[in-house]
Amino acid sequence: MKLSKELLIILVIQITEVLGFSLILPFLPFYAQDLGASPLIIALVLSSFSLFQFISAPILGRLSDIYGRRPLLIASQISTFISFLILAKSTSLTMIFLSRAVDGLLGSNFTIAQAYISDISTKKNRSKAFGISGIAFGIGFLIGPAIGGFLSKFGFSVPAFIASGISFLTILATFFFLPETVTKKTKPGKIVLIDWSVFTKYLSNKKISMGLWQFLSYIMALTIWSSNFALYADRKFSFKPQDVGFVLAFIGLTSIVLRGFLLSKLIDKYGEKQLKKISALTVILGLLGLTGAKNFWLLLPSMSLFAFGNGLARPLIMGSISKSVNENEQGAVIGVANSLGSLARIVGPLIGGYLLTNFFPESVMLASMLFMAIGAVLVLKN
Repeated sequence: MKLSKELLIILVIQITEVLGFSLILPFLPFYAQDLGASPLIIALVLSSFSLFQFISAPILGRLSDIYGRRPLLIASQISTFISFLILAKSTSLTMIFLSRAVDGLLGSNFTIAQAYISDISTKKNRSKAFGISGIAFGIGFLIGPAIGGFLSKFGFSVPAFIASGISFLTILATFFFLPETVTKKTKPGKIVLIDWSVFTKYLSNKKISMGLWQFLSYIMALTIWSSNFALYADRKFSFKPQDVGFVLAFIGLTSIVLRGFLLSKLIDKYGEKQLKKISALTVILGLLGLTGAKNFWLLLPSMSLFAFGNGLARPLIMGSISKSVNENEQGAVIGVANSLGSLARIVGPLIGGYLLTNFFPESVMLASMLFMAIGAVLVLKN
């Protein structure tokens, strides 16, 4: 599909957003470890972001249906900007926790950005549009971790300051260049802190809930692995932040190639349901290979399989979720999906951190593989 002006702008905004937080991924676990944190405490710090996002994502998604995408995007990006400044000045685990909480509570940028993509795409090409959006993850994860790993040599505050600067650029880009897409705004209603009725509405609908449960199991598998990979690689391969940055950059490059050049053609050739099965299988095989890898060179082929499956999974699942509801519910259902994703990001790091603290390093990969297998069963059942 062709890149419209609006999709191109939201893509640039997403790239800078991912670049901002991917900068800190290679060094944040090491940063917290230097402050005396165990793997489980580090997992708690990482989970704090998702805990607050779990609460806020459906609310912000609903508010964007009522008041428009643009003002909510700007507000969430300001929150992210402030959170990175706090992280840059952090001298304790409490300050790191605060930075993650601030970003999680109001920084649900992707919830609103995904709703924006739904607004400017048709049902027919929505999965392809989410695939193009996935390029943002790829580019961000290609550049961000590599830069973050390198800059951490000069002090952990340096990448955090750079991330805050990048986040500030997204605020300017949204304010000056991004048009509003919500022309028929939903009537304001009562918005509660956690609107459980929204969850029950979508999770009780078989047509919608299958995609949501698939998304939950996929994100659970992904976060158990990703949130603990730095410490896992440190223990098993003696990785430093720069090495972690290289591996994450490799995953980013794979995502760019897959989502940017191959996804649309693969959907046309095989169909979305068949590709979901392929993505689940390749992620499981990749995790199995990571479990048995004894050195860096055996790690790469397994990481390639994992990156391939991961590159397919997210846009396909998000596309199916988006297509299962009416146009005026896009923000709400994507907010619920991202809240479930946040729930997985709360529990996933804790599972991985507990396993890494009390068992052998490979147990992290085995747990991730289990949840991916559950997702595969759901795809087959559907």
